[in-house]
Amino acid sequence: MENIRYAEELVREFLVFRGFTSTLQAYESELSTEIGRNFQVDKILDLVFSEYIAKYQLDRLVGLFTFFKQCFTSPADTELFSTLVKLELSVLRYYVINALKSGRQDKVIEFFGESSNYLMQKREDWLPWFAIPYIKNPSFDPQFRVYFSKEWLDTLILSFRNFLSGIFNDTRIPALLRISTEKNTIKSLKNDIKQLNNKLAELQASLEAKEDEISQLRRNYNGAGYGNKNLISTSTAGAPLEQELSENYEESSISSSMIQGFDSRSSCSVKYSTRDGKFHESSEIRHTEDEQVLVTEEDFPKVRVGFQETFLGHNSSISQCRFSASGSNIASSSIDGTVRIWTYDSSTPSSKNATIYCGAEVSTLSWECRSDRLLLIGTANGGIKAWNADAKRVVCDLNTSRDFPSVLDLKCSPVDPVFVSAAASRRHGSTIFERTGFANLTVWHMKTCKPLTVLPLGEDPPAITSLCFNHNGKILAASSTDGMIHMFDMSAGLQITGWPAHDSPVSSVLFGPAETSIFSLGSDGKIFEWSLHNQGQILWSRDCSRFCNPESFNKRMHEIALDPNGKRLLVTSGLVRAPIYQVQGHESGLRTLPHSSSITSVDWHPTLPMYITGSADHSVRVTSIL
Repeated sequence: MENIRYAEELVREFLVFRGFTSTLQAYESELSTEIGRNFQVDKILDLVFSEYIAKYQLDRLVGLFTFFKQCFTSPADTELFSTLVKLELSVLRYYVINALKSGRQDKVIEFFGESSNYLMQKREDWLPWFAIPYIKNPSFDPQFRVYFSKEWLDTLILSFRNFLSGIFNDTRIPALLRISTEKNTIKSLKNDIKQLNNKLAELQASLEAKEDEISQLRRNYNGAGYGNKNLISTSTAGAPLEQELSENYEESSISSSMIQGFDSRSSCSVKYSTRDGKFHESSEIRHTEDEQVLVTEEDFPKVRVGFQETFLGHNSSISQCRFSASGSNIASSSIDGTVRIWTYDSSTPSSKNATIYCGAEVSTLSWECRSDRLLLIGTANGGIKAWNADAKRVVCDLNTSRDFPSVLDLKCSPVDPVFVSAAASRRHGSTIFERTGFANLTVWHMKTCKPLTVLPLGEDPPAITSLCFNHNGKILAASSTDGMIHMFDMSAGLQITGWPAHDSPVSSVLFGPAETSIFSLGSDGKIFEWSLHNQGQILWSRDCSRFCNPESFNKRMHEIALDPNGKRLLVTSGLVRAPIYQVQGHESGLRTLPHSSSITSVDWHPTLPMYITGSADHSVRVTSIL
């Protein structure tokens, strides 16, 4: 029924777009009655036998069967298609019989004249019937006598009724009307996408020109020596960089927000303290012979794009987007509760493509790690659904306890058939962290969808915001709103360690490539890479507060994603571009191509240099980089 509602909305949109107001009123009137609430098999039978056949509307009768055939052309529907062809043969034969019974010899001759090409393709079935207009009493002819009997007609109608009833209740065809309507809308959508891409290219060119002007002004400002004395004294005295920049702003009218988040590999660095009292590098000043040049994300070169594909199948802001285990399929969700499974490569089979309506805002997505078969969906009202992409149906639908009605994250074990849910209680607050209360970590069996255990977090623990398994599923990392990172031994079901990572809530956490470190993103915009050999030691850090400012946490949590080689770290952004930090190597980083609104979700392909970005502009973009 969810697919039928989707089809109804498409019809409504089409009528509004074309201005068919009278038709729209009649359509909505029908939908408001009982007629529009169920599949009306009897109405279809009346249409065929009381309208199209009785009034000799041959073209409409053939068109109806053509529509049904379009719905059953996939290899999985061979049996249904074969049955439909046999029913079409019998219905067309009854069209001829009805015309003969009514004395309309002209309609019989017209039938064979208009349909001769099609009938000759079915030569064995129709060859004897070409003689029927010229037989004096065909009802007495042994070849045709059975078709004039009431029993044959009753059997035909009963068979047609059973076929239609089977279609509308067959779980193998859950998307009957959606498939048909989507086929008809794809052509028009392609034209719209082409126009939007052209417009986007123009906006990107304009934005890049403006950014080049800003970068040139900043280089001129730095080359003239403004602020160098203050910057050096800041490094020496250890005073906050923003304080000095604020003073410089009044003198030079250069915004302090333009000089943040630099590379840590530098000969002259700015430092800040964390809760453990240690100092860590957060910015870079590159030296030339005559000047010092600040390196910010604005100086990052734009990514060199191999190809880019934009998906426009959502109607609201994107909440999550994730590559499947193989990277061939993508799941994306929006805050209106819609999940779409799709492919970015036309050569990839689209057999798993689907639209799932969850009825609540989708907060997290997680693919099964060993195949592209199962997708876990968590919602803001405590719902957890397991979608079987092969069978195209929900195989598990459960809810967390009433005490923890918000699902913040889900993660599948890479080895065992289990997954972990991070749920939280609710409270009032202005930011997403303030609106989450106490935490609950539950381990579920993936096949039975039954809870196995609850991981211990202590009394009234702060909400868990992000989860990550190591490669063999033995260790689970979890970040929380009190700035802590917790580590759990999944075999024992116990917490083995934990440390204060940030002075603010931690939004996202993930293991490093060799699993000797772990990355974390705080709501203050600080990114740390923590050593797992020397607990509390920071190996690498960045300040991306320009992109992940506190205001952007009002509605959502920011997240980070690491490429398969562990060299590049992609971060969501409150701006139209997102930074790609270089974790290893001598380069500082790259800039993504812009969306038209903030970037709300990111992920890397599991094996290729390819990433995905979801945006508040309702689009999801796949980008392959050179």
